[in-house]
Amino acid sequence: MDPVRPALLPEASLSREEMKARQREVAETAVFDDRFDCGAGAVDLGNVTLETVDVASDERPLVAGIDQAFVDDVALSAVVVLRGDTVVERTHAVTALSTPYIPGLLSFREGAAIIAALGTLDCDPDLLCFDGSGRLHYRQAGLATHIGVVFDVPAIGVAKRLLCGTPRESTAGRPAGWRTPIAAASDDNGRGVDAPPETVVGYAYQSRQYDSPNRHINPLYVSPGHRLSAETTADLVAALCDGYKLPEPTRLADSYADEIKNELPEADGLADVAELQEAGGLSAAEDTKTGSSADGV
Repeated sequence: MDPVRPALLPEASLSREEMKARQREVAETAVFDDRFDCGAGAVDLGNVTLETVDVASDERPLVAGIDQAFVDDVALSAVVVLRGDTVVERTHAVTALSTPYIPGLLSFREGAAIIAALGTLDCDPDLLCFDGSGRLHYRQAGLATHIGVVFDVPAIGVAKRLLCGTPRESTAGRPAGWRTPIAAASDDNGRGVDAPPETVVGYAYQSRQYDSPNRHINPLYVSPGHRLSAETTADLVAALCDGYKLPEPTRLADSYADEIKNELPEADGLADVAELQEAGGLSAAEDTKTGSSADGV
C-alpha cells in the first residue's frame, strides 16, 4: 500500500500547533458516510486459521487489523489481514519514536510505524481496523481517521476508553450486544468534539459481558475513521467480534505484536534496527516471510 495523500502524513517533526492544524485538514478531507462496498454481513467471522488462501477465489473483503507495541524508544506496528475467518497475511515494521505520548496527537507518535507496516503488505485491504479512535476525537481526526485518509481506505477506530463525546445512555453494566450513540459534546466538560452539537460521532458498544452481576466488562468506543458512517462502523465491529471483547483483526494484531516484541533484540540493538528500517534497508515483511537472521525485527 502506498499513501494516496502524502501531504497529510502525520509528521512527528511538526510543532504541536502544526499537528493540530494538520488534523483539522485531515478532518475536512475525511468522509463520515458510507463509501464501503461491502455490508457488515460480508465480514462475519468463524474460527480463524492461519493459512494461505487464493485471495482471488473469495470476494469477501480483506480486513486489516493494526496494533502497536513499544519497547523503550521504539514502536512496533503489527498488521494482520483476514478474509472472512482466514488470515491471509501478517507483517510488521519497527521505527524509532521521536514524539512523546500526547492525548489527541497519537497519530504523530505511532503513525510512522503503521505507515511503514502497511507499506510492506502484498495485498490491498478493503477495510482498516485500528486500536484507537477515529472521529471520536477532539478535532475529529483520531488515529483511524488520519491513516484512513492518508491511504483513502475505509477505516474504523476501536478504543478502550472514551476520549471525548457524550454517550446518550449510561454505559454501566450493559449486556453483550448493547450499544448507544455518542454525541459531540460542548467544551464545558473537557470532552468537546469539533462538530455540530449532538452530531453522532461514534457508539459505545458492549461486545462482551460477564454473566456474574459482580463482574463487568467495559464497552468499546467505536467510531468511523474514513468512508464509513457511525452506524455502519458499529455494525462492522459487531460482525468482527468473535466471542472476545476486541474485534478479531485487532485482537490478532495485538497478539502478533506481542509475539514480535518478544523476539526483538536487546535494547542496545533496537535503535539500529529502527534506523535501518526507516532508511529503507530492512523490510519486516521480507523478514517474516524468509526467516532471515533479523526475523521478527
